[in-house]
Amino acid sequence: MKYGFVLAGLVALAGCADPMTQVTPEGFLKEVPESVLALAAPDQNLNAVQLNPKDGCFWYQHVGPVETTMLPLRTPRGNVICAQQQEPQLTAM
Repeated sequence: MKYGFVLAGLVALAGCADPMTQVTPEGFLKEVPESVLALAAPDQNLNAVQLNPKDGCFWYQHVGPVETTMLPLRTPRGNVICAQQQEPQLTAM
């Protein structure tokens, strides 16, 4: 019974998901935010981008001559592009 309430709560919260988090079956973002596209350096695969939940940064799929790997999405100056972290809101009691 307890797990039923947890499952129902998760399903209810899924309806509130941010559209940016919609992903393809392969795990890539369906639409990369315009702000990220504007910051990204050229020569990166912007058709295969993921938002890593562990570090909050965007990673892209690099297909090299030997292997395919995920690399951090970077600006032309080499800075990693990360999602803005929302500060927890404090409530007055």
